[in-house]
Amino acid sequence: MHYLLKTEPEKYSFDDLLREGETLWDGVKNPQALITLRQMKPGETCVIYHSNTGKAAVGTAKVISVTTDPYDPKTPVVRLKAGKRLKREKPLAEIRRQGVFLGSVMFRQFRLSVVPLSQEQFDWLVHG
Repeated sequence: MHYLLKTEPEKYSFDDLLREGETLWDGVKNPQALITLRQMKPGETCVIYHSNTGKAAVGTAKVISVTTDPYDPKTPVVRLKAGKRLKREKPLAEIRRQGVFLGSVMFRQFRLSVVPLSQEQFDWLVHG
């Protein structure tokens, strides 16, 4: 499975992830997004999307581990490893026009910060 992870670049950008190499993906509060985070498995690949400023898919990351917060068992603790910058950023307007995103939860529940991606969606974002 693949996922799209939204982040505000002023708070934590893909460049920050590249510089640090690894990070904990935290701060997610939405119940639907938390369910999606709990479903993640080590080795799965994510696309990092800059929301608010930039509004574009910019790079990739790999899930290293998914554990449970000892103080809040409903909150998953996801560790990510930096992947690569996309050869070309994919702006929101361009993503919206792609048929593979027709009916995507990304556009039905736009405020979700964690969105599952189909293989076709992932391939278009990363290789298209």
